[in-house]
Amino acid sequence: MYDYLIVGSGLFGSIFAYEANKKGKQCLVIDKRPNVAGNIYTENVDGINVHKYGAHIFHTSNKEVWEYINQFAEFNRYTNSPVARYKDELYNMPFNMNTFNKLWGVFTPEEAKAKIEEEKKEAGITKPKNLEEQAISLVGKTIYEKLVKGYTEKQWGKRATELPSFIIKRLPVRFIYDNNYFNDIYQGIPMGGYTQIIEKMLEGIEVKLNYDFFDHREELENIADKIIFTGPIDKYYNYQFGELEYRSLRFETEELDVENYQGNAVVNYTEYEIPYTRIIEHKHFEYGPSLGQIAEGQAANKTIITREYPDKWVQGKEPYYTMNDEKNTELYAKYKELADKDNKVIFGGRLGQYKYFDMDKVILEVLNLVKKELK
Repeated sequence: MYDYLIVGSGLFGSIFAYEANKKGKQCLVIDKRPNVAGNIYTENVDGINVHKYGAHIFHTSNKEVWEYINQFAEFNRYTNSPVARYKDELYNMPFNMNTFNKLWGVFTPEEAKAKIEEEKKEAGITKPKNLEEQAISLVGKTIYEKLVKGYTEKQWGKRATELPSFIIKRLPVRFIYDNNYFNDIYQGIPMGGYTQIIEKMLEGIEVKLNYDFFDHREELENIADKIIFTGPIDKYYNYQFGELEYRSLRFETEELDVENYQGNAVVNYTEYEIPYTRIIEHKHFEYGPSLGQIAEGQAANKTIITREYPDKWVQGKEPYYTMNDEKNTELYAKYKELADKDNKVIFGGRLGQYKYFDMDKVILEVLNLVKKELK
């Protein structure tokens, strides 16, 4: 009946469906959720586009990718400049001259470098045995204790001394007064949210929502020549080698009767005692060009915030972050070997390829697949 069954209506599945449909292929897209767009789903509440599954900020240095996504929406010039809160202190992220001035009262890059080097020398760590030692060997004790330690321990659900050093290969340190978190040339948020992008991609394509592949597997495996699968690769193969591990997230969202709650889209909470890692204030993603200007259609006297809590993953919870340690990497390699021999299914995205992807990298992955698959 179909050329392709596409499991998952997130970015990967929807781009593939869009490109296959353009080539005249018959596609069926299914999703277990009641809505399209996967984790980039945004819901309009009182004119505010709420990022239902965590903040998604589009950034890339790839012009082809930027032009591709701009076909489907107009992007604003939002720049990601998160603020970190440690107890009653606020610091700019990523670590830059504004951060160093607040930490140590230094003014020049030379002074900041000297201070970091002094702390690294004092620690005397030459062969880091765990994440804590690795981070201190990179940025010194002050930055680590105030801005890295608590946040990281909450994120991974373990003490930093129990985490392997390779999790933090580097920590971005900038000796300039610049709070732009990303180094990429292109950055922004689609005006009107992300859901519209996926809806445009899937226009004219058959879509079934609230439809779980695993509940209808027998019927679905035989209705298409090929399957594009963006769910968990280990579940597809019935966990025959064991379960891959993830970290999950829990979101608490509330609407407040104030115009502006925290003055920034993203505020990170870096002390361990506060259970959430960050608070997102959604309206700031689409503020107008002047600071504090309300975007068209947004309620003036309301705002919506989401607290983001890292959570232990178990089956039934949404898997967000892949645990790419040695054990899981070896396990994934076994599933990948099975997948490479399977002519029926192509795995894609974060869960299918067991790898955390930024949105621009997802687009690149699919476009490369399209070139190969839809010649």
